[in-house]
Amino acid sequence: MDILQEIIAHKKLEVAQLRRDVLIENLVKSPNFKRTPMSLKKALTDVNSTGIIAEFKRQSPSKGIINDKVSVVEVTQGYLDANVAAQSILTDSKFFGGNINDVMKARSVNEIKPILRKDFIVDAFQIVESKAIGADVILLIAACLTKQELKNFGMLAEDLGLDVLYEVHNQEELDKIDLDNKIIGINNRNLKTFKVDLEHSIALARQIPSSCIKVSESGLSDPRIIMGLKEYGFQGFLIGENFMKTEDPGVACQDFINQIR
Repeated sequence: MDILQEIIAHKKLEVAQLRRDVLIENLVKSPNFKRTPMSLKKALTDVNSTGIIAEFKRQSPSKGIINDKVSVVEVTQGYLDANVAAQSILTDSKFFGGNINDVMKARSVNEIKPILRKDFIVDAFQIVESKAIGADVILLIAACLTKQELKNFGMLAEDLGLDVLYEVHNQEELDKIDLDNKIIGINNRNLKTFKVDLEHSIALARQIPSSCIKVSESGLSDPRIIMGLKEYGFQGFLIGENFMKTEDPGVACQDFINQIR
């Protein structure tokens, strides 16, 4: 069993327990459920957008602890000061050290930029939960879901006013998605081997129609790479570890953005 299979197996057990403990009716009654989500599409296509989706991530299966010293509130404020296009927050607990409270805390100080709730969505319950905690965007990983699940979950998110970042690693996964006016994230890191390959991402990007917004994810540590990816039509750049491994992720993010201006 590779790490992705292990994560998904655990996530399904975790969500089954959540379904027993939490009523969907209660999620719908939460204050955040009534707010109108912000659009990631608009944030990435705005003429003044930096394109940077800055991530809050304490740890990962491949790197272990990245940064468990900084708070989500101070990092969020730092990212806002750096003028990121959007913010991503890992909410998986077992493998990434996050939780849904991180999104709610970030939302309490971030009223101007979209928040991506980054997790392994395997059940419609998690999509309703995402809106209830104040997220604007969810991640759907094509490697974890069937073509029908991607369609159904995408439609539910849309009905709730949430944007969807569809993540793919190869042509087979791309073929599962109806590529019409979607936000497509190409993960440069193979989730099975953790190898980063930007050339593979660029080749895959050529298969995505111009109606879609292309987002590059993982392994983006050099501002010059961002400039190069823009040449291939990428408008969004999800960066986490490069900022989080520093003492002050907000300052690191600001320095990075200053170099791509």
